[in-house]
Amino acid sequence: MRPTSLLLKLLHSWLVLGVVASVWERGALLWQVWGGGLLLAAVADACTLPRRGRITGKRALPGRFALGVGAEVTLTVTHSVRRTLRLEVFDGIPTAAEAEGLPHAVSIPRGEYAAISYEARFVRRGEHAFTPAHVLVHSALGLWRRLHFIAGESATRAYPNYEPVVRFALLAMANRVEQMGIVKRRRMGGSLDFHQLRDYQDGDVLSRIDWKATSRRSTLVSRDYEETRNQTILLVPDCGRRMRALDGGLSQFDHCLNAMLLIAFIALRQGDEVGVAGFGGVQRWLPPVKGAHSMPKLLNHLYNYEASSEPSDFIEAAERVMTLQRRRALVIMLTNLRSEDGATLATAVGAMQKRHLVLTATLREQELEQRAAAPIDQLHDALQYGALTHYFGERRQLLESLRSRRVLTVDESAQMLPVALANKYLDVKAGGLL
Repeated sequence: MRPTSLLLKLLHSWLVLGVVASVWERGALLWQVWGGGLLLAAVADACTLPRRGRITGKRALPGRFALGVGAEVTLTVTHSVRRTLRLEVFDGIPTAAEAEGLPHAVSIPRGEYAAISYEARFVRRGEHAFTPAHVLVHSALGLWRRLHFIAGESATRAYPNYEPVVRFALLAMANRVEQMGIVKRRRMGGSLDFHQLRDYQDGDVLSRIDWKATSRRSTLVSRDYEETRNQTILLVPDCGRRMRALDGGLSQFDHCLNAMLLIAFIALRQGDEVGVAGFGGVQRWLPPVKGAHSMPKLLNHLYNYEASSEPSDFIEAAERVMTLQRRRALVIMLTNLRSEDGATLATAVGAMQKRHLVLTATLREQELEQRAAAPIDQLHDALQYGALTHYFGERRQLLESLRSRRVLTVDESAQMLPVALANKYLDVKAGGLL
């Protein structure tokens, strides 16, 4: 039980009256009457505070949270007190979450309830728990407040942001994936299997016309193909300390996870299987899974990946890939390359190329590009520009050396990486490279 600001103000006025009574004899009686009345009112008002258990609550959470995306949480508060209660409610949100609209002040009449909704946004992935909500109950006269705990603990998980995956699914249903920037590549015969015959449509390649069927039906008939299925995509994310750098409010590692979700969704939808093998402090392994129903399994495997403080060892990653993945696969290594990686990366890629097709996806740091584009006014700006130009030059040379070894590369900013990686995967499928 704690006093409210109203009770403190009344006590302050009683003290002021006491000072007046010390210099004015007739004010003593008024001071005593005021003090006695205030004491009786405070005691009587304290008795109106509800006891423990008279206020209850229930929390409703969404099925899952996406990193950086707000989701609605609803806290339902009820009571069994025979009067209207005035409450201040603050839910026990995890330290990794942010919430708007709290604390929430509400009045609940007798026999009714209040459903308090607010938006929670997680800034860190993984398992989290909502602790019991704090409820401050006001007494009838508003002189006292008592703290109650309701709703108990609620466990939840914050997953990587799968919004691009959902957008792709919705656009794919309307056959409009190009609105995301994902381009449907013209397929080449080497990567296709015959599917069925169908009526000719404007834009069909003449080489796909089935002339025997056309002569029988006296109308143009085209052969329909489908891409080769049952191929393996192995995602190899760099979980080392270089991926901890922030880019646009999220770490580069989180941006990589978002890209992995999109490429995994597309690959599973194409009939391929997807596996995950982290390196750089994280030695976790998910054997390749297949089918659209496997997407939740990938989410549950990836949601609590974290970038460690250990250095990234590309040669160790290549050895793990060669040990764990025996079947030929498209190995997608997601990292942030540095000029000093040239020798070790070439050795690692060369080892994996003996069996697999290797794709290196690296993130460009947008902040460095913005600094390079800033105007040069002082000597410090010129020195910084020179250092950045040297850094970008070494990076280009490293990527060119990889391409000269017939290694596929994707070099994009964190925001554009998911779409660029999806387009590269579709290029590989269309070209029959795997």
